[in-house]
Amino acid sequence: MPKIANRTSSLAIKSYIAVFSARFRTLLQYRAAAFAGFGTQLFWGLLRVMIFEAFYRSSTAPQPMTVDEVVTYIWLGQAFLVLIPLRADPDVRDMVRSGNVVYELVRPANLYFFWYSRAIAQRTAPGVFRALPMFITASLFFNLQMPPNIPATCTWLVSMLFAVLISAAITNLLNISLLWTISGEGISYLVFGLTWIFSGIIIPLPFFPDWAQATINILPFRYIMDIPFRFYLGHIPPEQIWYHLPFQIAYLIALITTGHLILTRGIHRLVAQGG
Repeated sequence: MPKIANRTSSLAIKSYIAVFSARFRTLLQYRAAAFAGFGTQLFWGLLRVMIFEAFYRSSTAPQPMTVDEVVTYIWLGQAFLVLIPLRADPDVRDMVRSGNVVYELVRPANLYFFWYSRAIAQRTAPGVFRALPMFITASLFFNLQMPPNIPATCTWLVSMLFAVLISAAITNLLNISLLWTISGEGISYLVFGLTWIFSGIIIPLPFFPDWAQATINILPFRYIMDIPFRFYLGHIPPEQIWYHLPFQIAYLIALITTGHLILTRGIHRLVAQGG
C-alpha cells in the first residue's frame, strides 16, 4: 500500500508539472503583448522615478530609503509587475460561465492544485519577456543597481520564489470565487486594489506612516514585492531571512488551505446547466 500511495503521489506531481509546463509554453506565445507591456511599464517606471527624484530634491528631511534604493525598488516593481494578481484565469472564467467547468471535475487530479499549477504559469510566463529587458534597460540607462553582495542575491531569490507561490495562491482564490460570482470582476478589483497599495508597487512600504505599519505587517501583500525587493537592495540584512521566511511559508500554507476548503465547498454546491 505505501508503494501504491507513493506512486500515485508521484504521478500527481508529474501531472501538475505537466499542466504548468503546457500553460507556461502557451503564454510564451504572446510575445507582442509582452513587449508592448514592457514599453508601458518602462514609461510608468520613468514617470515614477521622476516623481521620487523631485521629492528627494525638494525635501531635506531624513527618509527611510536613499534615492538610489528607491529608484532600484521602482524598477524591480516594473520588472515583476506580473506578480500582481490582476484577475482570475480567463479560461477558468469561461468554463464557469459556460458550464464546462464540470469537465474539470472528472480529471484524475486534485482540482485545486490543477488550477494552482496554471496560476503559477500565469504569474511567471508573461514576465519572461518583460523582466529581462527591464533589467537590462534600467541597469544600463536608469540607475538600477545590482544586489550589494551574494547573500543579498540569495535571500532575494529565495524570497522571490515564495512571492510567486503566494501570488499564485491569491490568483487561485480569484479562480475559485468564480463558482459564486461567475464574472468575478468585483472581487478581482478589490484584491487588485489591496495588492497594488500594500505590496509597495505604488509607494515603497517604509514610507508609510508608523500608524499604518502595524496593519501592513499583518497582510500577506508585502511578501509579494516589498520584502523580496528590500532583500535585493540589502535594505533588509540577509540574516533576517530566517525571520521573514517563516511568515512567507505560513501565509502560503494559509492561502492554499483556505482556497482548498472553499473550492471543496463550491464543488459540493455546484449546479451546471440545471443538472
